[in-house]
Amino acid sequence: MADVFYSILCVFGLAFYGIFLGLVFSGVDRMVVARMQSRIGPPLFQPFFDVLKLLNKQDMLPANAVPGIFRMAPVVALAAAVTLLFYLPLGGIGAPVLEGRGDAILALYLLLIPGLAMVIGGFAGGSPYAAIGAQREMVTMISYELPLATVILTFAWKLASLGVAQPFSLGVMAAQPIWGYVGLLGSLGVVILFFVMLLVTPGELGRIPFDSPEAETELAGGILVEYSGRSLALFQLAMAVKTVAMGALMVTLFLPWNVSGWIALPAPVGAVADFLFFLVKVGFLLFFSVSVLRAAMARLRISDVVTGYWKWIGSAAVVGLLLILLDAKG
Repeated sequence: MADVFYSILCVFGLAFYGIFLGLVFSGVDRMVVARMQSRIGPPLFQPFFDVLKLLNKQDMLPANAVPGIFRMAPVVALAAAVTLLFYLPLGGIGAPVLEGRGDAILALYLLLIPGLAMVIGGFAGGSPYAAIGAQREMVTMISYELPLATVILTFAWKLASLGVAQPFSLGVMAAQPIWGYVGLLGSLGVVILFFVMLLVTPGELGRIPFDSPEAETELAGGILVEYSGRSLALFQLAMAVKTVAMGALMVTLFLPWNVSGWIALPAPVGAVADFLFFLVKVGFLLFFSVSVLRAAMARLRISDVVTGYWKWIGSAAVVGLLLILLDAKG
């Protein structure tokens, strides 16, 4: 009975954690980008107001929609995004809840599900605009998965080559920072992979300049054009949680250190300090990977997205992998 209660508490706790932080980061992003573009911008808690407004609105079902699939898609997207948090170290609040019951490969699959749910929901809506957006989303997903998988597999291979147990565990990756196991050449490779992750993140989150599946000025909202009310709110919450997950994944791989590892602090104080430091690191990474790009660039054409991820960013990921491989031989 205690295990069941603990599991339920973890589910609701992590769901609240991911939703709250994701909406806060979204509000900060909108404020920061507005200031960078010399605009006033919305208040910090505007994403909360938007979601609450949608939750109180009626769900409209398109005449040509497939009802069951159309309504289930946002539920699946949010459930997958919250489940992803169970496998990620979240800074100062203990080990991942499901550590040892999944690994980085499972995390890659879970990252795919919200996007796939949007694709299926877009096709199920019966709108030609949504269908075009769904096609673009599929192409974008295929494009950024290559560099993302290359980064994850490089870290796992490096730990496995050193004889570390469970090299695919994200908790192990956080506890064994790769920086301590590479020389100068390998460090250069890790830096390249770090910039690859910064460029993969806006694609994963569907943010400018990689937001061609929505493209409000071209497709009137694209993949989500037929969604409204609670269903649209669930998709927004799923993207908010996925934002936290992508930030936590980048921290796990590249900036896993804690304040308590540098300064001797009492256990409760150290946990709070580690958690706050974790939030700072996530905010720092999201600022450069999402806000700066969104303020500085316009939307890319879908052909440019594919070329960029496959030809340039994918090649950079392979170069980073090779540098770490050569460093291991040196």
